[in-house]
Amino acid sequence: MLAALLYGQEDLRLEQVADPIPDFGEVVIKVGVATTCGTDLKVWRRGGHAKMLKPPTLFGHEAAGEIIAVGAGVTGWQVGDRIVANNSAPCMKCFFCQRQEYSLCPHLTWNNGTFAEYLKIPAPIVQHNMLPVPDELPLALAAMTEPLACVLHGVARSNVKPQDRVVILGDGAIGLMFVAALAENTEVLLWGGNDSRLEIGEKLGAAKTFNYHQIPDIPGVVKELTDGWGADVVIEATGVPSVWETAIACARPGATVNLFGGCPRDTTITVNTEQLHYSELTLKGVFHNTPQYVKAALALIASRKIPFELLISEQRQLQDLEQVFHDMKARKVIKVGIKP
Repeated sequence: MLAALLYGQEDLRLEQVADPIPDFGEVVIKVGVATTCGTDLKVWRRGGHAKMLKPPTLFGHEAAGEIIAVGAGVTGWQVGDRIVANNSAPCMKCFFCQRQEYSLCPHLTWNNGTFAEYLKIPAPIVQHNMLPVPDELPLALAAMTEPLACVLHGVARSNVKPQDRVVILGDGAIGLMFVAALAENTEVLLWGGNDSRLEIGEKLGAAKTFNYHQIPDIPGVVKELTDGWGADVVIEATGVPSVWETAIACARPGATVNLFGGCPRDTTITVNTEQLHYSELTLKGVFHNTPQYVKAALALIASRKIPFELLISEQRQLQDLEQVFHDMKARKVIKVGIKP
């Protein structure tokens, strides 16, 4: 089959590799649509990921498709089923899993390789994190289950209350998904650097949007809009250390700051200890997702209450994948649906 392999920093190659064969408990799907992700972009640019993969490796982690082969021991699934599989599954046995802190499981089973004609789904994912896709739901939308699951996990960890004023820093797919998930019950102030993306943020429910190229004093404007205090909740969705510091500066006393965007390895930030202590700030790092939020994400997408299709800029063929990443790097597209 034709598949994309990551060899290092911005070194992505399409190669012919052996078709996958399911072992015990596994299934193989024909990839219908694989969506690109900001995490994929970061991994491509950095040449690796601290948790998910080490080059050379099959690449991509968001996809939906149809089962074409079922391994021994698999029950409840058959050839022809339309499915979406998360890119990981917890072990369900360790210290963290016993406390239902599944995203912290040190034995997560990771799965990469969605930018390919076929994808093998490991047994733990089949068992805990693979779901049927409703017949009427386009596979391109179902493929976005994994990032939305991460966002719903992030929302749950952010101490958000109805009518809160929430600042979201970042107008990528994740930031825009946070807008969509929060806009119904809170006042969302979205900051980003791309006017067309900010317009999508407004369509997803942002109360106000701001281009930081034109209004660089983010904390100052946030305080002007919040009676001088700052936001109740701040969500950082860029993975840039300096923006983590900006997020903290936007927070009111008693606020929660969700440091959601993963920064490069070994980077650090500076925190004002007086502000942290006397303002009783809650700073949270939030990582990945759990089976609960994978189910919730697919259900929300399938409800069609939110136009998540606004996040898919275009659909392209697998042969165009390298150009797609250059377009993402240049911020010409948000997410792209790749059709093998």
